[in-house]
Amino acid sequence: MQTESNLAAAYRKGINKKHYWDPMFEDVMNCIARLPRIAAYIYRRTYKDGEHIEPDPKLDWGANFAHMLGFDDDGMKALMRLYLTIHVDHEGGNVSAHTTHLVGSALSDAYYSLSAGMNGLAGPLHGLANQEVVRWIKDLREYYAGEMPNKEQIKEYVEKPSRRSWFQVMDMRYYAKRIHVTLRNKNLHKSI
Repeated sequence: MQTESNLAAAYRKGINKKHYWDPMFEDVMNCIARLPRIAAYIYRRTYKDGEHIEPDPKLDWGANFAHMLGFDDDGMKALMRLYLTIHVDHEGGNVSAHTTHLVGSALSDAYYSLSAGMNGLAGPLHGLANQEVVRWIKDLREYYAGEMPNKEQIKEYVEKPSRRSWFQVMDMRYYAKRIHVTLRNKNLHKSI
């Protein structure tokens, strides 16, 4: 995608540094618009025999991502909205946001900045933690035979010695509480 960078093209044409913002903004908006489709394509290619699902322009960003992944029930769309909201609300205090800002500070275009930030997701204290949370939710569901656990049961599950160190390292108690509240309020535990 970097070959389509507005900033790179404008730079090659000699754009004045004080005008970098406009093509950079276009690049960032293009990245945001394209990423769900790319991620869904990778998911479908990896886990669903390559059957691609076209986006639905009538859906919002989160619901459309769930749709392209192959989940069209309202519960999963609501869960995807929450999931994406949690992950876009980072401001710069984590590895990927910091790395993206750092690379961007060299006036690299948005595609280079984004790719640098994505590499920061590989570590278990950042992006890999997201996969661990999903695994944790699946284990929790299996532990309670698919039933919705109450707050005390979740606390008991989290405090088991075999899980306590993971939560201390990952500092996921906050997410566990939000997950419980969301699952309870939306009855979403059946969608995971």
